[in-house]
Amino acid sequence: MSSLQLPESREVNVAALSQIFNNTTNSYKYLFFLSLLDILKREKFQVSLSLTFENIVIEMLANAWYPHNYFKLSFGTQDQIANKLDSLQIQVTEPILKFTDSEKSSLRQSIKNNNLDSIIADFKKNVPFRLIRPFLEEQLREFDVNYEVVKETPRIADQYFYTDKPLYRFNATNFKDSNEILLHPDWVQYLQENYVIVRGWASWEWLNYMQKRNPNIPNVVNKLFMPQKRDSLTKPTKYWKTVLSHQDLNCIYSTVRLDPKQISLDHYLPWSFVAHDQLWNLIPTTQSVNSSKSNNLPSSQYFSNFVKLQHIGLTVSNQNISRQKWLKETESFVAELKVNQADNLLDFDILFNAYESTVNPLISLAKNQGFAANWLYIRDNSTQS
Repeated sequence: MSSLQLPESREVNVAALSQIFNNTTNSYKYLFFLSLLDILKREKFQVSLSLTFENIVIEMLANAWYPHNYFKLSFGTQDQIANKLDSLQIQVTEPILKFTDSEKSSLRQSIKNNNLDSIIADFKKNVPFRLIRPFLEEQLREFDVNYEVVKETPRIADQYFYTDKPLYRFNATNFKDSNEILLHPDWVQYLQENYVIVRGWASWEWLNYMQKRNPNIPNVVNKLFMPQKRDSLTKPTKYWKTVLSHQDLNCIYSTVRLDPKQISLDHYLPWSFVAHDQLWNLIPTTQSVNSSKSNNLPSSQYFSNFVKLQHIGLTVSNQNISRQKWLKETESFVAELKVNQADNLLDFDILFNAYESTVNPLISLAKNQGFAANWLYIRDNSTQS
């Protein structure tokens, strides 16, 4: 089990969410939930979003394709996902390194071109109905046989949708006609607000499952998800160059004075872990330091100076760019650090506490996922763990 705790909520039953992978014997639940998260993010967390079983299955197959096709990972002796992938005609001409984990558009289209009726029918037998069982455990307790539980789940989910708030309900109250799910709006909001941690938690559970089924395969963590395409760092680089044009700054790792013309942006939490280029996680450094740090997690001794540097950046930019532009630049800070308003970012104590409550659990999660921790910069460019 992961040591990471899912963020608490007064609106939804987080304890039920934490139990969705209990007693799991095959890959379907993991792929199903990870696929829900991927679709939600791609569709910008639309509250009214309904997801057809077909689209969910396509996403699941796309997520399973990379570890199966490129690394031949086992999904388990009784698992059928590999056989289902092998039964399809999937034509992918785009080089794998050009895929983005959030898109997979050509792969999804190639999967969709197949007849998926039998795979969807197999998915419908159990998966979407069993996944929400922890949310409706008391209401479903009266049904003894698994078939009866599955059969009654659409009706029960609909009946208790607004009182007990299961993750989703179905587009019909009977099993036979159910072929879509409708996510509860409170859960959509929770997943949007806590996306990085929830997806990290689900990925960690998925990794544990796959490592147990591939005990002799090295580096499973880097074989589960497609490489992601890096976004341009032009805008955050411009932001930090603006700050440096008004304020001299030193690298928090090497302490050398930074040259605005030669800065390299460092992801404090490694890009390969957070998979984004949001400004709240980016600071200027030198190219040699950035190369040395690579995908390592920095030592906690850098944390205070990291926050101080971010505070300087926020303060200086607030004083030297337009109000409207500054509010735009700070959107990711407000959203990810969960501060009430942008101006609170200018209060160092508020900013420090916000970073501490956000970064520390992510550091713990990254350690669990195998990222090297306690990195220190040494001038011969070696690293220390």
